[in-house]
Amino acid sequence: MRVSIVGASGYVGGEIMRLLLGHPRVDVAQVTSERHAGKFVWQLHPNLRKRSSLRFSPVADLDPCDILFLAMPHGKGLESEIDFGAVAPVIIDLSADYRLKDAAAYPKWYGVTHPRPDLLREYVYGLPELHRDRIRNSNRVSGAGCIATAAILGLMPLYRAGLARDDMVVIEGKSGSSAAGRDPFPASHHPERSGVIRPHEPAGHRHTAEIAQELGVGRVYLTTTSVNVVRGVLATSHVFLKAAVTEKDVWSVYREAYSAEPFVRIVKDRRGSYRYPDPRILWGSNYCDVGFELDGDSNHLVVMSAVDNLMKGAAGNAVQAMNVMSGFDETMGLEFAGLHP
Repeated sequence: MRVSIVGASGYVGGEIMRLLLGHPRVDVAQVTSERHAGKFVWQLHPNLRKRSSLRFSPVADLDPCDILFLAMPHGKGLESEIDFGAVAPVIIDLSADYRLKDAAAYPKWYGVTHPRPDLLREYVYGLPELHRDRIRNSNRVSGAGCIATAAILGLMPLYRAGLARDDMVVIEGKSGSSAAGRDPFPASHHPERSGVIRPHEPAGHRHTAEIAQELGVGRVYLTTTSVNVVRGVLATSHVFLKAAVTEKDVWSVYREAYSAEPFVRIVKDRRGSYRYPDPRILWGSNYCDVGFELDGDSNHLVVMSAVDNLMKGAAGNAVQAMNVMSGFDETMGLEFAGLHP
């Protein structure tokens, strides 16, 4: 299949390209960047040197293709004069432009009035673990937020099993600097960012809306913190259960939900350095690791879930959705296991 990437100069666009260059059923036709048009892709993504001789082109020069990935900042796709639907029959949009299904939520969470509310229902929220059948039968998929992905995958089995109270969940999300994108700003300048454990959004983070939407939770309290890593998200969620459960009960719920899922692993060991999920060992991989711990005899469960924000939190998840939409093996092009040490 011929696949093109709009906004390929950013970190997410570069990761999509890295994955697709190794995908056996895909040819990367074009990659776009307005600011870097004419440059070789490896000048922005040096890891792709000798992997591709493509140059960035302006979005206006896009030729028809089979699948189009949109890796632009929020709102830029909606502002574009290009009719992306005329370029490709299948679109995977990694921005937040179509994540929320209620147009009335956009002014609150993104500070804008959505210009195309009629399109919101056309896009499927792109987590295969939640919406695999709908993704398979759709030609429009929206990417999911990185913190939202980690939190939702950690919590979804508990809500589907009816164990968790649906009136409240408390989540602390820690994320690396690449989540802020490629363009620098004062807080991401190395002397300012290095070594930090900095509160980012103590309340009101926009991924809150996705989590509430997908889990059906009445109140989500999400706090986010910037930490001194480049890649990685760790979501620590405090869940209040409807009744007392045993550790065996919780194990059973997660095994039932994820035993057949290729990219979700349950991590809960009694010994060793990696008893719980750790984003560091997920760098470059499409896995989400989920662990948990019961708080004594109370009805309080702590759930920990980790992803690489550029992979399962963005590009990897999008390629996984592409595989589902195209009828390919879901793991195709996503077999990398991560690094250790």
